[in-house]
Amino acid sequence: MAYPHIAILRTWLLVLGLVFWACAALAQEPINYEDWTRTANRAETTIETGRASDQALEVLRRDLAAWRESFLSAQSQNSERIDTLRQQIAALGPAPDTEAGEQPESTDVAARRAELNEQLSRLRAPVVSAEEAYTRADGLIREIDNLIRERRTNRLLELGPTPLNPAHWTETGQALLQTLGEIVDETSTAWESPVERRQLYSNLPVVLLLLVLGLVLIARGRRWVTRLVNFLRSRTRPGSEVSSFIASLGQIVVPLAGLLLLTIAAQLTGLIGIHGQPLIEHLAGWGATILLTWWVGERVFSRSDRTAAFQLEPARRKEARFYSIVFGIGLVAHDLIGTASISGSYSSNVTNVLELPVLVLVGLTLFRMGQILSSVNPNTDEETEQVFGMRLMWLVGKAAMLIGVVGPVMGAIGYSAAATALVYPAVSSLLLFALLVVFQRLFYEIYFLITGERDAETGGLIPVLMGFALSLAALPVLALIWGARVADLTELWARFQEGFAVGDSRISPVDFLTFVIVFMLGYLATRLVQGALRSVVLPKTRIDAGGQTALLSGISYVGIFLAGLIAITSAGIDLTALGYVAGALSVGIGFGLQNIVSNFVSGIILLIERPISKGDWIAVGSQMGYVRDISVRSTRIETFDRTDVIVPNSDLISGTVTNYTRGNTIGRVIVGIGVAYGTDTRKVEAVLTEIANSHPMVLANPAPFIAFKEFGADSMNFEIRAILRDVNWVLAVQTEMNHLIAKRFAEEGIEIPFAQRDVWLRNPEALRGGDATPANSAPDDTDPPEAPETPDSPEVPR
Repeated sequence: MAYPHIAILRTWLLVLGLVFWACAALAQEPINYEDWTRTANRAETTIETGRASDQALEVLRRDLAAWRESFLSAQSQNSERIDTLRQQIAALGPAPDTEAGEQPESTDVAARRAELNEQLSRLRAPVVSAEEAYTRADGLIREIDNLIRERRTNRLLELGPTPLNPAHWTETGQALLQTLGEIVDETSTAWESPVERRQLYSNLPVVLLLLVLGLVLIARGRRWVTRLVNFLRSRTRPGSEVSSFIASLGQIVVPLAGLLLLTIAAQLTGLIGIHGQPLIEHLAGWGATILLTWWVGERVFSRSDRTAAFQLEPARRKEARFYSIVFGIGLVAHDLIGTASISGSYSSNVTNVLELPVLVLVGLTLFRMGQILSSVNPNTDEETEQVFGMRLMWLVGKAAMLIGVVGPVMGAIGYSAAATALVYPAVSSLLLFALLVVFQRLFYEIYFLITGERDAETGGLIPVLMGFALSLAALPVLALIWGARVADLTELWARFQEGFAVGDSRISPVDFLTFVIVFMLGYLATRLVQGALRSVVLPKTRIDAGGQTALLSGISYVGIFLAGLIAITSAGIDLTALGYVAGALSVGIGFGLQNIVSNFVSGIILLIERPISKGDWIAVGSQMGYVRDISVRSTRIETFDRTDVIVPNSDLISGTVTNYTRGNTIGRVIVGIGVAYGTDTRKVEAVLTEIANSHPMVLANPAPFIAFKEFGADSMNFEIRAILRDVNWVLAVQTEMNHLIAKRFAEEGIEIPFAQRDVWLRNPEALRGGDATPANSAPDDTDPPEAPETPDSPEVPR
């Protein structure tokens, strides 16, 4: 019986094999240096003349970049064989210097050395050619880049006609009327054509239907989507608005669909001419720009305090939402002027006059938006994510205010190119920053929705890293916004792939990325194995908690070590260099790292011998508490007042450690009590025995023991010595037994004495107001105290 899916799988494998074989064949195809020489000569001639356009230079640069990439790949040709030959030559030893009087080497060795050198030269020849060609291609690319940058700089700094000159206003009005008249004439001509009219009549039902649907979606679409978003937000649990965020995208999609329907309807009429066609083609893009800025303003400066990215006053947020729409209108107006200028062949006078009102409008909006953003400036030394965001917002606001003033002024003077290159990229940058903030909050919500961890609302590690990666990905977009060419970004990527040379080795950042990726995969695999053992395997074994912790820690260290070793090997890093590092580290370990190494070795001993385990109640030095974590450097102890004490492992190995719960939780409690002299000691012993036996935590075997400890100065002292089932409850047992002792002794009439002292005064007449003893006749302190002669001497108890 045939299985169709197996046949399909075999077919795909065959196709993939052919593709890989073709790629390998192309990769091994030798470089045609004659074609390269012609291309390089043509590029040098073009650069010298300097008459080629920017587009022609970009095409030439792209060809040179392709050649340079092939030369870079060719430099690694036969690299393994070349390394082998060099090792063989090194194994023969250095060639003897016969001119210095050294003995010549044997004929066989000399012949072998010459043969190996000849093979090495033959294999090195294409590599040397590739290196020379790579240098030439790289130099030509740099010259083209410098030429293009110089031209763009000259255009930006070129002083054009000022739009404030009234003489240009008439020319501008005439140009606009001419463009409008051409559009009307084209439409009238199409209407007078019988063919176009029949086409309109045949498409009229579809045109009307698309027109009605488009207008309805544009007029009512946002309102419908807003109601849906508010409904989902009211039904969504706090902190998770992923569904409402996805639904809010309809505020862009639904009206944009209406604009597309209007565009299709206008195309089906057949009445759009050459001058009106570009406007119709750009209609959907312009609408998308306005809708996007509107949507971003609604998300960043939302009416809801829970959704708003910046906690500003409601009035300021409302104003910022309005300015977001103005930004979109300004971008559309700028692009509309550019499209009309190309279509109508406007002069620079007309273009500058048309640009100035838009520049002023966008500049004022930038200035006002900058005031709103910079209105929040936390004067605090705290370094939190919220404070950092507010400071960044303050800096962006100040920059927007500066650009909002400088841009229109430059446009009014006549530097229209510089003004447009400053103002509109600033608006686009604000839009990009707002999108980053919106998607950063989306990552928080997704993380909270998946994990349920509340720290996602304030910035958990994973969403912060995702936001950081998103910011890095936005850097190329930001560079393109501010005028960077795609060729500049590809050049950076080429330099990134090229790497940098350290000695005789070349380290590529791609190798570093390979190391990071492989190490992360190995680290994740180690964590997965630990998780499986912790949750599935180890609970079914008889290994205690401390042994399980030691086993998991050992697996963690071994896994991380293997992941690093495999990552280094995969990245192609020479491990022989680690010998020098190890030698340097040995010196550092002998001096500055001896305490760290001592703690590390002690941690390994603790994990292997396990004199203490996680959860044990121990006392080390003056610290007492429960062991919460054992690492290779230190052990964390949680004291009874809920503070963490970090104890170096060397103290646990070399010092005295008391473990109250090692092996089991059985322990002894001692409760001391004193009774007055004259009390029946057997009665006291019976009462204390009854109290000890009645407590549920006291073991019956061995039975509690009542010790008549001593005859004290003020009382006869007894002790209850009992073994508890769980020594962790020793304080509670002591407290409960003391309560029982106080109750039973009161019932039995057993007195619990307290210390009393009699104080005899040497000079009682001083208290009666008699003559004081002269200052120069101090009493003799060496004499023993004498008993008072009078019976009424005061007696003051203490």
